[in-house]
Amino acid sequence: MSTLILIALVAAFLLLRQPLLVILLAAIAYAQLIWGRGQPDWIMEDMFVSLDKELILAIPMFMLCGGVMTKGSTARRLIEVARALTGHLPGGLGVACILSSAIFAAISGSSIVTMIAIGSVLYPAMKEAGYSPRYAIGAVMSGGTLGIVIPPSIPLILYGLVTETSIVDLFLAGIGPGLLLVLFFALYSIFANRHMKTTRFSWLVLGKALREGIWALMMPIILLGGIYSGYYSPTEAAAVALVYALMIELFVHKELVIRDYRDVVLDAVKLGGALFPLIAVALSLNLLLVDNRVPDQMVDLIRGWISSPVTFIIAVNVLLLVVGAFMTTAEAILILGPILAPMAVVYGFDKVVFGIIMIINLEIGLLTPPVGLNLIVAMSAFKEKFGRLVRAALPFIALMIIVLALVSWQPQISLYFVN
Repeated sequence: MSTLILIALVAAFLLLRQPLLVILLAAIAYAQLIWGRGQPDWIMEDMFVSLDKELILAIPMFMLCGGVMTKGSTARRLIEVARALTGHLPGGLGVACILSSAIFAAISGSSIVTMIAIGSVLYPAMKEAGYSPRYAIGAVMSGGTLGIVIPPSIPLILYGLVTETSIVDLFLAGIGPGLLLVLFFALYSIFANRHMKTTRFSWLVLGKALREGIWALMMPIILLGGIYSGYYSPTEAAAVALVYALMIELFVHKELVIRDYRDVVLDAVKLGGALFPLIAVALSLNLLLVDNRVPDQMVDLIRGWISSPVTFIIAVNVLLLVVGAFMTTAEAILILGPILAPMAVVYGFDKVVFGIIMIINLEIGLLTPPVGLNLIVAMSAFKEKFGRLVRAALPFIALMIIVLALVSWQPQISLYFVN
């Protein structure tokens, strides 16, 4: 009964459209009174214990790294390499948008940073080249969503924190679905723009782009290679990425000055100031619930209604698609991750695979109204009407749902690189 009251309390606050921090504080206060020591001041101690994790340091450093590369010239150099590689294909500029978004996502770990960095260059370029504005903005927004699937991904780090899942395994598991999404988006770009004029492939142009972009292209190799080889941890990798980004932007490309870095730090502080109180409260709530076996009780409750793993994963996918339309990615992970992951394990799903399934669902949520974050940011950044953005996203949402179905049906897509 107490568990049901907790669920009803959270649902009521969500319906009243209260801020997530208020919802989590109300939930943890109730949980502390019912299952804890009955003393609200223990909440602060649990928050301190929950934040005392080295891995959390990776989040602000990846934020800073993404900001440095956005202020500098990394994104533009990656785009030039992608354009040189794809210019001879029908819809080559669209394919370049997807490829450069994927590479930049493998550095920044953020959807919004990826969309703004790549879109600010390629959206006007595609319109000037005669591409449909609807396709162009759809490609920019969907390319940005790759930032939460392709490692290193801040949402994957959050999921690993709240479910106690290996971050390295989650990063490896994101490679297969991420590549599949890139392939589907690229093929659609070729098909949708099959009548566009192409340019002749030039080794000279490609060589020039590679010379100018080699330092930027080395970033994901250094970052992910070090993690997967075990040479350094995800937290150490974030520090390496930040230092490397600063070195190449300040001393190699020389398109970033110390004054710009001050703005980058201020932007990261604003984002962190909104995110870290949520992480502290969510992790402390998770700690309290696990200590009192509340997730186990919820698993027993759900198993009385759903017996089939297939029915369970279909129901969860539907739930997450709906949740993603109304909550941001971080909110959904912090609230639902600790509840759904133990259920998935009982129904035979690996926590790593379920994490990827959850992230893809929430990736789709970035493009679905009314709270699709990429839609809202694109409306402001690219001065487009919200309805037009929603229609532009529909073909890409359909492709993402197909990938979601494949990953849910064939877990080996996620586990191939892990194994």
